[in-house]
Amino acid sequence: MPTPTDPAEASGQAPAQTAASPQAGAAAETSSAQDTPVIAFHDVEKSFGPNTVLKDLNFSVQRGERVTLIGPSGSGKTTILRLVMTLEELTGGYIFIDGEPLTHEERDGRRVPVSKAAQRKLRTRIGMVFQQFNLFPNMTVVENIIEAPVHVLGMPKKEALTKAHDLLQQVGLGDKADAHPTSLSGGQQQRVAIARALAMDPEILLLDEVTSALDPEVVGEVLGILRRVAETTNVTMLIVTHEMQFARDVSHRVMMFDGGHVVESAPPEELFTAPKHERTQRFLSAVLGDH
Repeated sequence: MPTPTDPAEASGQAPAQTAASPQAGAAAETSSAQDTPVIAFHDVEKSFGPNTVLKDLNFSVQRGERVTLIGPSGSGKTTILRLVMTLEELTGGYIFIDGEPLTHEERDGRRVPVSKAAQRKLRTRIGMVFQQFNLFPNMTVVENIIEAPVHVLGMPKKEALTKAHDLLQQVGLGDKADAHPTSLSGGQQQRVAIARALAMDPEILLLDEVTSALDPEVVGEVLGILRRVAETTNVTMLIVTHEMQFARDVSHRVMMFDGGHVVESAPPEELFTAPKHERTQRFLSAVLGDH
């Protein structure tokens, strides 16, 4: 049975204030929090048996930044999201959330796992919307949405229900609260999945090919909802998509992946209109055409 898309809160690191100036210390604390990447990959490696999918991966995502990963299938993009969601285990390297190690840390010169409690605490800040919705079929729509806020965050059920109904209105499904997922279309199920992820107030939202399992006529409505989320919140987004116009519209930065490596990284207008790397040029020519 799939797990609910988790997300929520936890405390960050606060640098010590100087005795001479509490105001300066507070300013330094704010500056440090702003400068620390929300997500950071340090020498990340992931192998499946003899197949190395990611090797020596280093990049970071800043607070409130929306970064889209593009590239051919099999280039490691979805694996990156699954590692951040701790659905896959790192083979090597480190991932940090707000400067805190997500799964492994270096201690006495050795790479060791962090505690399960510390990992769970960080995971509550991360939400993910999957390709295949991953809704609980035995629960109603509203029960799917309140499951994690109530049982992971300890939110009072009444508060969780109020929030769930508000989110359902936002995604255009206010009349489907008591329906079961199997009675909904694919596009409706994906909108429920988006509402479920947002119900946890995630600091980070991971989007994994969220339109790939949908009929073409409903792709636009799902992308429209995500555009509104991007425009109206400061949630940090790490996105994998083949929808190039969506990537162009919502991203602060687009990263071209191939063979588990970052080939090119640039603002969307620059990458889509004047890609510098030959591999990026070939990929965009294939998916967009030569015009």
